[in-house]
Amino acid sequence: MPGFRVTERSMATNTLSNLQVNLARNQRLQDQLSSGKLVTKASDSPGGAVIAMQHRSDMAALNQYSRNADDGLGWLSMADTALTSASTQINRARELVLTGLSSGSAGSSEAREAIALEVDNLRQSLIDLANTTYLDRPVFGGTTAGHLAYDNNGAYQGDDGQVNRMISANAAVRVDTSGDQVFGSGPNTVFALLGRISDNLRNNPSGLQADLTDIDTAQKRLQAALSGVGSRYNQVSQMQQTAENRVLDLKAQLSDVEDIDLPKTITELSLQQTAYQAALAATARVIQPSLVDFLR
Repeated sequence: MPGFRVTERSMATNTLSNLQVNLARNQRLQDQLSSGKLVTKASDSPGGAVIAMQHRSDMAALNQYSRNADDGLGWLSMADTALTSASTQINRARELVLTGLSSGSAGSSEAREAIALEVDNLRQSLIDLANTTYLDRPVFGGTTAGHLAYDNNGAYQGDDGQVNRMISANAAVRVDTSGDQVFGSGPNTVFALLGRISDNLRNNPSGLQADLTDIDTAQKRLQAALSGVGSRYNQVSQMQQTAENRVLDLKAQLSDVEDIDLPKTITELSLQQTAYQAALAATARVIQPSLVDFLR
């Protein structure tokens, strides 16, 4: 079988080719060490790149759900604060009704006038609470574009729309609160009730007994709304925590796919550099001076 002729040129070419492979490995390890990443482009690991893109997509969605939850918690927190204050003021109005009933028609008109003035102040304060806003939007006004849920007379200015926030792929939570469900509707609003109480204190003390029943109904309605807001707040808060925990899990999984093992990479780089230096030394011994070198 005829042999193959090995020339100085072929030896040099093969040697340079092998040195280039060693340099490429060296460069790859240096790139990994400087970036801290195993996968910086799809060609580094097609499967790993697909997994990394999916993890990033999932994290982006979860982060958006968390931001939605933050916004929802803002709405619900404002409603909770307003309803807590409103409940306190309704309790005070009830106390004033009881005071008016105790004095009855026998009480002085001056005393009943003083009580009526306080009820008027409570009514105006409740209207202000009913107009509580979050980011310039009334939390009891539905989806109205206006800044008020109720006018100064206690008439509803909002609509029946709902403000919802997506807090997971399959869950949307209502973050506004219906003004009608909280403060009543039509002639049965708490504002109209306080107006009647004020009028009865001044002109018809005997009518306060019926007002007492109505104010108890209004208080129960407020308490039910407060309970509903608290329940939704807890739901949104728990879902936000779930989303944040899932993001942490995905970051760990993404790190497993993309990030280098630092001690292992440093060791491999050191070994590769040693191998490259050995290859250079071996090349210097293998490629002997040619005839041309002697003729110089």
